[in-house]
Amino acid sequence: MKSDFLIALTQLAAERNLPRDMVLSAIEAALASAYKKDNLVGEQNIAVRLSPTSGDVRVYVLKNVVEQVADPRLEISLQDAKKLKKDVAAGEVVETDSMPYNPGRIAAQTAKQVVMQRLREAERDLVYAEYANRAGEIITATVQRVDSRVVTLDLGRAEGIMPDKEQSPSEHYRPNQKLKVYIVEVARTARGPEIIVSRAHRDLLRRLFEMEVPEIFNGVVEIKGIAREPGARSKVAVWARQEGVDAVGSCVGMRGVRIQNVVQELGGEKIDVVQWHKDPATFIANALNPAQVAHVELNETENTARVVVQDRQLSLAIGKEGQNARLGAKLTGWKIDIISATEAEQERQARQARQEEERKARAIAEAAAKGIVLPPAEIVEMPAAEAAPAPAVMRPAAAAPVQPAAVGPAEPVAARATPVQPVAAQGTPAMTQAEQDAWLQKAIAEEEKAKAALAEVETEAPAEEEQAEEEEEGVPITADVWKVPQLVPSAGGQIRFAEDILGQRGGGGGGRRGRRGDGRDDDAKGKKGAKRRRGGVGEQPRE
Repeated sequence: MKSDFLIALTQLAAERNLPRDMVLSAIEAALASAYKKDNLVGEQNIAVRLSPTSGDVRVYVLKNVVEQVADPRLEISLQDAKKLKKDVAAGEVVETDSMPYNPGRIAAQTAKQVVMQRLREAERDLVYAEYANRAGEIITATVQRVDSRVVTLDLGRAEGIMPDKEQSPSEHYRPNQKLKVYIVEVARTARGPEIIVSRAHRDLLRRLFEMEVPEIFNGVVEIKGIAREPGARSKVAVWARQEGVDAVGSCVGMRGVRIQNVVQELGGEKIDVVQWHKDPATFIANALNPAQVAHVELNETENTARVVVQDRQLSLAIGKEGQNARLGAKLTGWKIDIISATEAEQERQARQARQEEERKARAIAEAAAKGIVLPPAEIVEMPAAEAAPAPAVMRPAAAAPVQPAAVGPAEPVAARATPVQPVAAQGTPAMTQAEQDAWLQKAIAEEEKAKAALAEVETEAPAEEEQAEEEEEGVPITADVWKVPQLVPSAGGQIRFAEDILGQRGGGGGGRRGRRGDGRDDDAKGKKGAKRRRGGVGEQPRE
């Protein structure tokens, strides 16, 4: 019987994967609880000691050691306690009144239930202690059940739960499927430890790189940041702590072997490995790979970045549904605005135009404040509300004759931006209203006279030019030009060649010249005469 109890104790500890001492403590606690129900011990503290080798069970009453005893059921004096234990001190607990224990059927059934409950609690505590320190690690699990929203996985000694938000949208799970999962959280609940695992966490990608890339595991290459959209695409920023080490090449591996292993584990998710840089502008340009960035403008106050790319690179920089720009913003921590080079140039020109207008407006305002009249070209562009008031018209210093314009029509008075303002001589008083009107009417009359003279010159010019052209040609136009020569048939009664026509006009020796020309058309005067004889049949007959 003694050996059977020890064998059963050892077997129970092995099945529950618990230490034998923990199982023995649970049995002793169960027997103490059963003894309290089987015997009327009142408020006394009972402890049961079980010998694994002999199988003997002894019951002890636990009492506190005090100087003055107030309750004999719970306390014992210091003198009496020293009889049981010599080196005992006040405040300690001693075991007294040892008695054998012979439980009945009901006590044995109660002890069994308590033992099983204590063993389950001990097992839960052991599992929690094991996985509590493993949060943030990656382990291999087997899919047990797949529900509508939760996937249950077997982690070995415990079960893991993968909620809907921790699942990858592109993956479909099935029972008995092996997966590498990331332990997100380990919590203690009434039903035992609850282990939350994930396939969508960004640190899962970090742990997979540590497993595949020795340089990252050893600390030579450091992962500075990860931006991930589970099942679609991820970006990883790496940096080499040791000079001369290619961080990106280490993660990619020979012919892409290392990164391909990570991609296959994540179900074909695309991964971009970019170089981290301490300069934010350079880091943002690298984060938008594979697009080529032309210029990056930072606004540190608002934590925004304006990125300029070539027109053909705009769609590549933004990505499908803005995915590349969104991942770049998550990776760098900056709000990124991507524009094309054409749009940036248009904005630059518009900004320069606004600055030029503002500069002119300031110049006009400053001139108006000082009473200075600006040239008409600048006054036309000035808004009417900001135009400076015109100064008073002064008396002319000396009457100067008006020179009529000889070339081109004169500009109408109404089309001028500002009226002509003669400059007064120093010390001359201002003109009155009547003098101003008279002077203005005189100026208008002189201008109209100049315009009329110019119009006469323009009307006479075409007639003289036409007459000069006719005199230059010198070719008389007679009625013989419009006469058509009679066609004489050849010997066969038919007109076969052009020489039969030209022979009647110019003789037998002039046929070739009549057909191809004799070179007189190259003359410039001949060309002008030919224009006026348009519609003729042939040349004039030679005398």
